[in-house]
Amino acid sequence: MEAPATPWPRASAAWWMVALLFLAGICSVIDRSVLNMVVDPVRHDLGISDSQIGMLQGLAFGMFYAFMGLPMGLAADRVSRRNLLMGGIALWSISTIGSGLAGSFGHLFAARLLVGLGEAALGPCAISLIADLFPPHKRGRPISIYMTGQSLAQGLGIILTGLVLAHAARGGFAGWPLLGGLVPWRVIFVISGGLGLIIVLAMLTAREPSRRGSLKADAAPSIKESAVWFWAHKAVLAPLYLGFAVCFTAAYGGAAWQPTMLMRGFGMTPQFVGAWLGPLSMAFSVAGPLVGGWLVDRSMKAGRPLLRFTLLAALPLLALPSTLAVFAPGPHLAVVLVATGNAIYAACGTLLFATLQSLVPARMRGMSIALTLVMNTLLGAACGPLLVASVTHGLLGDPARVGWGIAFVAGPSVLAAAGLFALARRTIMRSSEDFLQSS
Repeated sequence: MEAPATPWPRASAAWWMVALLFLAGICSVIDRSVLNMVVDPVRHDLGISDSQIGMLQGLAFGMFYAFMGLPMGLAADRVSRRNLLMGGIALWSISTIGSGLAGSFGHLFAARLLVGLGEAALGPCAISLIADLFPPHKRGRPISIYMTGQSLAQGLGIILTGLVLAHAARGGFAGWPLLGGLVPWRVIFVISGGLGLIIVLAMLTAREPSRRGSLKADAAPSIKESAVWFWAHKAVLAPLYLGFAVCFTAAYGGAAWQPTMLMRGFGMTPQFVGAWLGPLSMAFSVAGPLVGGWLVDRSMKAGRPLLRFTLLAALPLLALPSTLAVFAPGPHLAVVLVATGNAIYAACGTLLFATLQSLVPARMRGMSIALTLVMNTLLGAACGPLLVASVTHGLLGDPARVGWGIAFVAGPSVLAAAGLFALARRTIMRSSEDFLQSS
């Protein structure tokens, strides 16, 4: 029960925190995905294979990201979320810089592990903070803005990488401290990591909001209590979590290899990909979560919370054209199809996060998001890129056919996700428990 006398934070303070979370989300996605634009330079420079690249894209980042997800969720329910997030941003930023200085596959693998460890703090802290900054009927918009930052980052990262690679190739960083002696792909890692350290300093200007939803502000649930509650509601929560993870197997697998598909399969240069895919990805990335957030708020105000489950069951199907971009007759249409996936996956994330915040007790919000990170990473981030690389190398036997590998992995994944979300909707409609309106 929430203490009624506790006022909500001032709007200016709440939206400033959202702005910082928005920027942190952008940095996190750029730092984890910049490798996707420099696959071939890294592969040639370090003498590694596509399968090892797939491990760096997924397994290396995802190992700590997944296994530290639950501890980070528990920590977000107990300690200062702002301070925990600052530490996470600092760790992943420094590790991204280290990625650019790595001299071997092992060194780069270790750096990517630490990027995943730092980024595991972001989701539980961000969503939990937003839930304590805004009342339930106003959370859709700030969550959608936070998710928009992560979606925009795909396009921003592609544009930034293309610009930096072109500038570095022309010798634009000659004479710069640290950057001057690095080859172009290393420069982009160092610059990306440096941007995150600026966010750490900016977070010092934000304040931790009071926790809500409990008589005692420090009454964080035990691990056993959380486990018992989630197990009791597994019929609804299991297909939601599994559906989201399977959906993002397609998202991560596609995002990891689609720039390479455009370069290998359609003959595009990194600069061309940056100039076309970057802006288009940003445009679709803005539309997806904003529409998703608007629908969440409308469904709550209209007293139709089940509408979110209907939308979740339909949205993954709209990602099918993106998974089949390899069949496009030309490069420009292929770029457009690839970009559309950003809107769909971002909207799915917005809807699921907002739904979970209404389903779970307020004291378990950090844990609820941490579980999405664990499932998403083990199936999505860790397996998606590696599955595409394995199909391309083992089944197709031709690196130029990586687009077919994306289709074979991502297409069935979005179909399975739609089915799992539909199962969750059917289960909750049959349930006699009414926990959709909780805050």
